[in-house]
Amino acid sequence: MTKKQKNTLVRILVSAVLFLGLFICEHAGVFESISYPWILFVIYLVPYLIIGYDIIYKAARNISHGQIFDENFLMMIATFGAFGVREYSEAVAVMLFYQVGELFQSYAVGKSRQSISDMMDIFPEYANIEIDGRLEQVEPDEVAVGSIIVIKPGERIPLDGVVTEGESLIDTAALTGESVPRKAAAGDGVISGCVNGSGTLKVRVSKEFDDSTVAKILELVENASSKKAKVENFITRFAKYYTPAVTIGAVLLAVLPPLLSGGGWGEWIQRACIFLVISCPCALVISVPLGFFGGIGAASKIGVLVKGSNYLEAVAEMTTIVFDKTGTLTKGEFKVQEILPEGCTKEELLEMTALGEGFSNHPIAGSIKEAYGKEPDMNRVGQAEEIAGHGICVPVDGAEVLIGNEKLMKAKGIAFAPCQSPGTIVYVAREGKSCGAIVISDSVKDGAKEAIRDMKQVGVKKCVMLTGDRLKAAEAAAGELGIDEVHAELLPGDKVSIVEQLLAAQKEKERLAFAGDGINDAPVLTRADIGIAMGSMGSDAAIEAADVVLMDDDVRKIASVVKISRKTLRIVKQNIVFALGVKALVLILGAFGMANMWEAVFADVGVSVIAILNAMRALKE
Repeated sequence: MTKKQKNTLVRILVSAVLFLGLFICEHAGVFESISYPWILFVIYLVPYLIIGYDIIYKAARNISHGQIFDENFLMMIATFGAFGVREYSEAVAVMLFYQVGELFQSYAVGKSRQSISDMMDIFPEYANIEIDGRLEQVEPDEVAVGSIIVIKPGERIPLDGVVTEGESLIDTAALTGESVPRKAAAGDGVISGCVNGSGTLKVRVSKEFDDSTVAKILELVENASSKKAKVENFITRFAKYYTPAVTIGAVLLAVLPPLLSGGGWGEWIQRACIFLVISCPCALVISVPLGFFGGIGAASKIGVLVKGSNYLEAVAEMTTIVFDKTGTLTKGEFKVQEILPEGCTKEELLEMTALGEGFSNHPIAGSIKEAYGKEPDMNRVGQAEEIAGHGICVPVDGAEVLIGNEKLMKAKGIAFAPCQSPGTIVYVAREGKSCGAIVISDSVKDGAKEAIRDMKQVGVKKCVMLTGDRLKAAEAAAGELGIDEVHAELLPGDKVSIVEQLLAAQKEKERLAFAGDGINDAPVLTRADIGIAMGSMGSDAAIEAADVVLMDDDVRKIASVVKISRKTLRIVKQNIVFALGVKALVLILGAFGMANMWEAVFADVGVSVIAILNAMRALKE
């Protein structure tokens, strides 16, 4: 409990003891000998002010600021009215139970914030920089890109970077929800917000603090509450008109019947007070946002950041999901799978290709050089000529070597045997003769197949894959994963067009999600109803454009978020129906004099407590 909550609890206990004593005395006839009614008023005023002074203050302050109609105003008017008709015990009881409900609500909100608050604790307080042989602590935002920082065991990593020295296990639980630490050694990238384990690390900073992972996450968390779901916006609008309406209704209930019947003012004022207590919209105003907040908290527990309750609501309606292939469903790590020589040995073909690709930084070139396993002797290689969209022509040992795709072979009139293997095919020719082909492919991510299966189980109707790869390679990956629809050989701009076509084919209450990781995915992430980005390996542009961020790039968690969102929406709708139903019933009973102040208290505080308890279920995954 917070200090404020503890103070409220003390006030509740003191007021409850006083009220209970007065209540017993009143019903035992102790106060019957009091000849002046104002004395009894003063006696009951003591516990009333102990428990309710802050409500009266808030109501008065809001009125002075022009904000008249809120729950504080309703409570103040209702209890003042009860004092006016000499129902002193009921006035104290209403305020007491209202504060019990408020305390419970405060505790529930604090509980629901906990998982997100834990994430806010990832903020690094300092960074260690070595100066003249000793470590000095500086503010993380003072460290320049390229600087070497030292991270001791147990310290939080303050900035994104690459390990230059040392080896350790990194605790990523605060960001990804994963309990198993990750190994980090020289050459490995590390992200801010994680906790260093047993070993000391030296890290070269790759991003300024404002662009670091931890800064981005904190910004996302801080902005999440401003993005309201349609249901939340409805409740806000509802409360805006509902509160003045019931206040006017209570005034009419107190004034019109006595005027028309010529008496009974006390009875009708009491009914009006009961009407006001019942009408307080606390259960709706609190439980609905609390439900969504709990859903966002449950998602953050498993390492998924949802940027607002509107996106959580959209995920619940998701029927189609579109995936970028490389880096999302596959590892993005190209490996040589087959070497198919023609008129030479495998070793000769691989060496010739590695030499030809020696100056290239392309991932495919990198995979060929990795498979070669040696440092190519670039003295044997002349000036390469790039043929756009086809490949390269490069002199190797004085002979003209062609390295590229099928189009290159056809354009140069090379007779070759088309390769049917799935993957990216690199054809090689020397002096006008085919030397064979090398098959390179990307491996499917661990858990990607399970992710597709799980999404279909939670009701996602269509899984689509978009890629710039060859159709055969794309179809092979899609078949392995269980993808329903494939679009291959795409340019970045083509992805937006296909997503727009899919959006146009959807029904009104259906939503489309796009999951991607690259900078070229940012336009598609923005265009889709829900953009899902890979937070660990994804680009900054993709993360900023997305609505949902998977902190550990595990696509299996998308299905979990769908479950969380649908559970959250069910809970919110249950609370709306329950709160409005009970209030409507007791309001009618109160207007006809069939409900007393105690039933009014239940309709307000009791309903709020039950709704809050129900909303807290959203916190559980």
